[in-house]
Amino acid sequence: MSTKITADMIIGEVLDLDPDTAPYFLEMGMHCLGCPSARGESIADACAVHGVKAETLVEKLNSHFANK
Repeated sequence: MSTKITADMIIGEVLDLDPDTAPYFLEMGMHCLGCPSARGESIADACAVHGVKAETLVEKLNSHFANK
């Protein structure tokens, strides 16, 4: 089964798929992974708030899942 991450996915969904993805969010400055925003905020929205490119994070996450 192949997992495809997109910028419109909710952060909490990605973490539920694989908690080992947390460091990718942390390195982008998203340190509140346990807060309610992470359960309802999309990758794109969180990246916009933190001033990072969603495409960069999505690429890293997809690479992570491709190597599992």
